[in-house]
Amino acid sequence: MARPVFIVDGSRTPFLKARSGPGPFTPVDLAVQCGRPLLARQPFAPTDFDQVILGCVNVIADEMNPARVAALRLGMGEDMVAFTVQINCGSGMQSIDTAYRYIREGHADMILAGGTEALSHAPLVWPNSGVRWFAGLAAAKGVAAKLGAAFKLRPHYLKPIIGLERGLTDPVTDLNMGQTAEVVGHLFGITRAQSDAYAAESHRRLAHAQDAGFLKGEVETAFSRDGKFFDHDDGVRKDSTAETLAKLRPVFERPWGQVTAGNSSQITDGASWVILASDQAVAKHKLTPKAVIVDSHWAALDPSIMGLGPVMSATPLLQRNDLTIKDVETWELNEAFATQVLGCLAAWKDDKFCREILGLDGAAGEIDHERLNVDGGAISLGHPVGTSGNRIVLHLVNGMKRLGTRRGVATECIGGGLGGAMLIEAV
Repeated sequence: MARPVFIVDGSRTPFLKARSGPGPFTPVDLAVQCGRPLLARQPFAPTDFDQVILGCVNVIADEMNPARVAALRLGMGEDMVAFTVQINCGSGMQSIDTAYRYIREGHADMILAGGTEALSHAPLVWPNSGVRWFAGLAAAKGVAAKLGAAFKLRPHYLKPIIGLERGLTDPVTDLNMGQTAEVVGHLFGITRAQSDAYAAESHRRLAHAQDAGFLKGEVETAFSRDGKFFDHDDGVRKDSTAETLAKLRPVFERPWGQVTAGNSSQITDGASWVILASDQAVAKHKLTPKAVIVDSHWAALDPSIMGLGPVMSATPLLQRNDLTIKDVETWELNEAFATQVLGCLAAWKDDKFCREILGLDGAAGEIDHERLNVDGGAISLGHPVGTSGNRIVLHLVNGMKRLGTRRGVATECIGGGLGGAMLIEAV
């Protein structure tokens, strides 16, 4: 029989907005910064885990398999099995889902599952023409051949490509993620004013959560090698309003597009962990679970409308568990773009879409905005790609506990035309 799987604790770093040049932390640095205090407060040793699973998309060359590097730096033992998962924006949730299935089926009792991303460390990439020139120069034998190869150099061979820009462009449709949000917005008639109002509210909610201390115990202070410390998400703009955001120009589809830098998620560095345990591990270590994972679901769709991934994944998840949208008291829907979030909400309310695409008898229903992303989301926090899926599960659990709600869903769209959703219940 499937065993219950509990979330017993978790923590994350502050999310730090990428500015000029690499930030103070690599992906593994970030994972270690929030992992150390998390493990230090547990009543068991770091070596008591069965596995470590970590989501990461932009792995840097010095940290191959960052899960293993982080586990060793966290003192979890040389015999600790650790591996890294990558499913774009869903990587941090995939780590939880993989751990959940290992524990549910009896293959493990306690797993540390996380996500980490340092988008400010995304590399600059040589163009293929430049790579071929370097290869020809290296292969040339003798002085004359090397001089001949050297004279073939052209200035554009040395012009680097921004790796992050290519990574955020779908290789099949050749649309970047912002353009896919424009497509979703167009399909459901989302206006620029609606997107800007949603974005301003995300900043207001995060600012309120910070001021009210709602993130204490979730966000751990991070210390860089030069002695600086970082104790809060620094992308929030407390003075954001729909009026000020309306002054920004569209980024992806000028001049009429809806998506701007102000109503999109921010490019950010950050890490997050959660501890998952079986009922046997809970009893053995006298742990106090925060929540239990009920179910999860992954879905795929046309990459050009990847922003509808939450609709395609959360809907069958609810159906399988005999639930409707109104049965879920708290939602975390990753804010890749305000237009995309609003598109998802509109899709669930659209009778034709729900009948023809989701196979429902009619509109699925409306998510009360007071139940959705109650403390802001990626528009104000930032979206470290490999981390966000983990953070929304962690914050969903903490938010449910604070609000006294019983049932929640964490869901996200995923670049490449995917979606993931997880059903959580408080204990």
